[in-house]
Amino acid sequence: MNQGSDQPHPAADSSDPYQRLGIPPDASFDTVQEAKRALLEEVGDDPMARSRIEAAYDAVLMDRLKERQQGRVSSAARTASQREQATPPPSRPALSALPSLPQLPPSRLPRPNLSLPRLQLATGRELWFPLAADGALLLLLFLVPGAAPELLAALATGVTLLNLQRRSGRFLASVGWCFALLCGGLVIGGLLVSGLGASLPAGLPISPLQIQSLPAILLLLLGALLID
Repeated sequence: MNQGSDQPHPAADSSDPYQRLGIPPDASFDTVQEAKRALLEEVGDDPMARSRIEAAYDAVLMDRLKERQQGRVSSAARTASQREQATPPPSRPALSALPSLPQLPPSRLPRPNLSLPRLQLATGRELWFPLAADGALLLLLFLVPGAAPELLAALATGVTLLNLQRRSGRFLASVGWCFALLCGGLVIGGLLVSGLGASLPAGLPISPLQIQSLPAILLLLLGALLID
């Protein structure tokens, strides 16, 4: 038999279960279990000493259970709450600021400006280029029977677009004026053909489609020379 059985624990005969286990009244449940385990190892195989330790352990558990049933906060729970209040909460990591969105550059697309143009006669290259190009197209319109009037009108539109772009530097406005001049010339040519009707001389080597394209090419030429 172990020597611990011959020398009882100093608090073994105490009526207080906490003193028997050698723990304070506010000890936690883990502390109570550790004290019971240590005392059982200390007394060894002594049945009387082991029974007193088990009885003290059961008495502590019954005391804790009674406190809960009566709605009282146990001393162990009160101590744990005080420890939690004394311990500062862990600091939360500071959230990094969200990156600012990059500012979009302002739009560089030119805005179309279809206000009334400033009429000024072109000079230099902007003068002779449309005169030479549209003059050649007019010669083809009347002197070459196989030339398509639609193609000649389209080429005249391109010449005017290039010249207006050179003079004003506004592409969308130049496209708008070319479209307006072409439509206006075709409308005038259609009215001219319908007005003449059958009064065209039979031997004149010109078709109604050529007559309809003539005002369009002339208006495009005037626009290339005057619109600034």
